[in-house]
Amino acid sequence: MKKYTAVTFVAFKGQCAASGCLSGYHVRPDPRNFSEPFYLAPASSFREGHGEEVEGKGALVDNHGAKETHSDNWVCRAAPGSSLAHAYLRSGFSVLQRICLTLSFKPFRSVPAAGSGSEPSSEKKTEKTRFGKEKWGCAWIALLLLQWRGVRAEEVKKESFPKQGGRQFGRGRHKVAHFQQLPKDENEIMIPVLTSKKASELAVNEVASILQADIQNGLKNCEVCHRRAFHGWNEFDITEDEPLWKKYISQFKNPLIMLLLASAVISVIMHQFDDAVSITVAILIVVTVAFVQEYRSEKSLEELSKLVPPGCHCVREGKVEHTLARDLVPGDTVCLSVGDRVPADLRLFEAIDLSIDESSLTGETTPCSKCTSPQPAAMNGDLTSRSNIAFMGTLVRCGKAKGIVIGTGENSEFGEVFKMMQAEEAPKTPLQRSMDLLGKQLSLYSFGIIGIIMLVGWLQGKHILDMFTIGVSLAVAAIPEGLPIVVTVTLALGVMRMVKKQAIVKKLPIVETLGCCNVICSDKTGTLTKNEMTVIHIFTADGLHAEVTGVGYNRFGEVIVEGDIVHGFSKPSIGRIVEAGCVCNDAIIRNNTLMGKPTEGALIALAMKMGLDGIQQDYIRKAEYPFSSEQKWMAVKCVHRTQQDKPEICFMKGAYEEVIRYCTTYNNKGHSLPLNQQEREHYQHEKASMGSAGLRVLALASGPELGQLSFLGLVGIIDPPRTGVKEAVAALITSGVAIKMITGDSQETAVAIASRLGVYSKSSQSISGEEVDALDIQQLSQIAPKVAVFYRASPRHKLKIVKSLQNNGEVVAMTGDGVNDAVALKAADIGVAMGQTGTDVCKEAADMILVDDDFQTIMFAIEEGKGIYNNIKNFVRFQLSTSIAALTLISLATLMNFPNPLNAMQILWINIIMDGPPAQ
Repeated sequence: MKKYTAVTFVAFKGQCAASGCLSGYHVRPDPRNFSEPFYLAPASSFREGHGEEVEGKGALVDNHGAKETHSDNWVCRAAPGSSLAHAYLRSGFSVLQRICLTLSFKPFRSVPAAGSGSEPSSEKKTEKTRFGKEKWGCAWIALLLLQWRGVRAEEVKKESFPKQGGRQFGRGRHKVAHFQQLPKDENEIMIPVLTSKKASELAVNEVASILQADIQNGLKNCEVCHRRAFHGWNEFDITEDEPLWKKYISQFKNPLIMLLLASAVISVIMHQFDDAVSITVAILIVVTVAFVQEYRSEKSLEELSKLVPPGCHCVREGKVEHTLARDLVPGDTVCLSVGDRVPADLRLFEAIDLSIDESSLTGETTPCSKCTSPQPAAMNGDLTSRSNIAFMGTLVRCGKAKGIVIGTGENSEFGEVFKMMQAEEAPKTPLQRSMDLLGKQLSLYSFGIIGIIMLVGWLQGKHILDMFTIGVSLAVAAIPEGLPIVVTVTLALGVMRMVKKQAIVKKLPIVETLGCCNVICSDKTGTLTKNEMTVIHIFTADGLHAEVTGVGYNRFGEVIVEGDIVHGFSKPSIGRIVEAGCVCNDAIIRNNTLMGKPTEGALIALAMKMGLDGIQQDYIRKAEYPFSSEQKWMAVKCVHRTQQDKPEICFMKGAYEEVIRYCTTYNNKGHSLPLNQQEREHYQHEKASMGSAGLRVLALASGPELGQLSFLGLVGIIDPPRTGVKEAVAALITSGVAIKMITGDSQETAVAIASRLGVYSKSSQSISGEEVDALDIQQLSQIAPKVAVFYRASPRHKLKIVKSLQNNGEVVAMTGDGVNDAVALKAADIGVAMGQTGTDVCKEAADMILVDDDFQTIMFAIEEGKGIYNNIKNFVRFQLSTSIAALTLISLATLMNFPNPLNAMQILWINIIMDGPPAQ
């Protein structure tokens, strides 16, 4: 096999893409990354591909197979999804080189590199390429240019490629592509990156085949190094920040600052040094404060990498080893256990009672049960439905699993959020926009005044220098140089007052923006609610209804039946429900911290409130039937420690429809009675009633065998609203601020919580993320004001909703605590993050952080912002009234040919008096 280290191709219009030149592998897996070179590989490694038309700016290779083309002893290949066009535009050649190459070569000819060891085949005659007579010069220039780049052309072989296997090459200009560096051996090929959507549709063996991985023994270390050379590290590429001095200089680009600088220069020219010094000091104060605030707040992209776990357990060369998460490559096998943070996007091939908390990525409150079977394409539209994929950055709550890495770094779903944040720019605040406009207007007016006064004075025969002095003095006086420092000091004082109310503001202008806010878009999980599942209602099989107080994973709260507090087995039917929920449970609560599934944690907390949390230790577990997304129930077989000679007892919990199938009786005050159709309908009605209230309903049963269980009752679980949120929402709505809830939860849960908080009413609407996708920005802008709840929303949907509201001229605040909120937080006029429960990236993307996670703080912040806004507005009015009076007086005197009532020194004195003391 002859190996070329570099080859250049040229294709003219009309040639076949299937057999042609512009195929190959990207160094990077991103199919739209056109800046990287392509790669060659041996012909024996690839199967036959299909053609693809390339025209205009280029098409993508279709996803039905690899593209390849043969030339004696080598083949160039394109991965599915790689770009054919644009390769030549970024091939590393200069414009001159491309022109020469395009003019010189006939279609589909190769120039092998120096030192490739290629020799003419004994069976084929090697001949010089016959160029057109008029192109010989260009050919030699092209070869010299190649040699100058280190690609020495030793021979040019004529190749004749038929137009077979595909369509014509397409219209437009000639295409040139540059290929580099063969792999080290013939079996070494580039591994594509699978999207989570595609991987979820394929069987595990198909995924392993595409990634060329051994899921049991893992990759070899040499293969890992090879793949990393193509795919890079499992981390996010943070572009280096510009130097601090550049950031400082950029603050002077503000139009008002530039106008003040011009005023200072003019004051020096006119020997008004006191005015020049005061203006310069004001500029330095404003610029320095703005620089410090910006420097502290521009860290959101760097913080995103903190959520990528530092270590993981990976199988390589048949051994499980602990390695850094950044070392992972596509095709690696990763082992997961309880408490692990998923290090990359994984296609699971082994899962035992696996439950993963994806709330930081999707907003879904309930941990997702995972499986290994392929998902039909119609079912995996959103992330929550891809139950055989473990996403980077999510947390394993229960069980253990193994998976094959399908996406790392920016090619993971987590990386999609990163790229969206990278592309998104924080909007200017209303105050910044107003100050920019004021600066431009004052500049225009100042130059206009100087010109008019000089022209009129000159026409009246006055001395031109005197008129220029008057005009400049008036223009300088018209500029309120005290305004920037007054605004800065006022905002700084506002920030200090807000710190006392548990709100940290990272950007000074945001304080004023809060006063203009008229829409708040809030995430549900962890923002309006605590993200701690809690039992709030119990229904027993014999008809008792109990209310449960208290919130979170602790023992603070009571179980109340008809005004009486239930403790232990004082109400046996309730005690038996709590017993079943506690024994059929794998969760542990220590120091008010949950280890396990939130739903199971809610049952343990219920037992703690009734003093029954120790009952779990009274039983010895003999067998277990773990929960799965298919069967939707969990069961255990146990014996009591003090009665081990007695028969085993089976406890079951799960979805009502599944549990009731295993029940033949129901518990009635300690007695088991036959379960008839009437009772079943009654329990179904109670279950539906609890579900319509937004509760997650669990059924519980116990008995000697799975098919002979006695139905015990139902418990209703909810992620409860935070204390004080309902009152804050009511106050905000009364003051004219609209509240929108955006969540990844289901419609029933979202609407139920929104109704409890007063966000949703009978006249309100709710729409899904899919419906948001179906609308463009203009259409969404029309209906968004009427919508109170957006459910099943992804980070992309949240961003689109915020932009649609801004498109209506609304000043939008966005609150959140998870990674899935970060992009919308950055795009909103005001990003508000939770200080205690918020992720690092969320806090860094936000403009304001609520230290105590209290939604009421937003209400106080808005009140503070309105006060500051009014103060600044009053100062601007005061300043402009003085400037307008002076302008009017001088202009009328000049137009009427009266003597100037004020000379330059008097004008500047008035300016100092008006700007100085009020600014202090």
